[in-house]
Amino acid sequence: MTSTSTALRLERLGPAFGALVTLDLATADDAQVVAVRSALTEHKVLFFRDQHLDPDSQVALGNRLGELTPSHPVVPGLDDAHTEIYALDSADDGFSDVWHTDVTFVKQPPLGSILRAVTLPPAGGDTSWTDLELAYASLSAPVRRLADQLTAVHDGSQEFGYYLAQRRGGQGSQWEGETYTTLEQVQHPVVRVHPETGRRSLFVSPGFTIRIDGVSDAESRYLLDLFFAHLTKPEHIVRHRWAPGDVAMWDNRSTAHYANRDYGDTRRVMHRITLRGDAPVGVGPG
Repeated sequence: MTSTSTALRLERLGPAFGALVTLDLATADDAQVVAVRSALTEHKVLFFRDQHLDPDSQVALGNRLGELTPSHPVVPGLDDAHTEIYALDSADDGFSDVWHTDVTFVKQPPLGSILRAVTLPPAGGDTSWTDLELAYASLSAPVRRLADQLTAVHDGSQEFGYYLAQRRGGQGSQWEGETYTTLEQVQHPVVRVHPETGRRSLFVSPGFTIRIDGVSDAESRYLLDLFFAHLTKPEHIVRHRWAPGDVAMWDNRSTAHYANRDYGDTRRVMHRITLRGDAPVGVGPG
């Protein structure tokens, strides 16, 4: 029995990670929305089947769960009426086939994301999520103590630098009051303390974390290889096979994800919105 069971029909997918929720998001009442927000923190990734959302109702749902960000620091929104929606369209190089936590290359990454299936390939295109809290907790104690002391550099240039320079003419979007004209590297703690639960997570991913600060290049490579291999162990992962009408939500502060690119030339379109977050906070001295 979970703390949200009085308001939600919820099926756990693992002991502490992932849940399938039976709820019509378009008609959910205030108590159910509060319960969904609580379940998001508790279970880290939630799945909802048979939804009937469109761009307007997806944005309306996001505004009930938190404060929405623009679509992306670099990529513009779906259209002028839906500037919050990031359209991931495989026909326009909209792929996410690298493990990543959304938009960690800015000072204040999103709190969470809400992803809606719009067009699905006949087969393939699954998405997997990894539990970064469990990944941290399952490290050996000496490695956890080391990780607690480390800071990592995050960079979005490899994924989005060309898009910004060539397709946006060097003029990105507004994010936290800043217009992105370049993608500067940022630093975040390797271990993030969740602002609501106080639990610790590994806060690195192959998509955007490029090195560990304050160590040699060789040490940085070895440490990141260790963390990346560990956080993607099968026992840390849930995998979702998409169906029409599916919606997924995840806590961006304690998960990373990967979208399979195994559907050839068939089209896959997903619409994502993100909830405004805060600057990651580490363990601190002592």
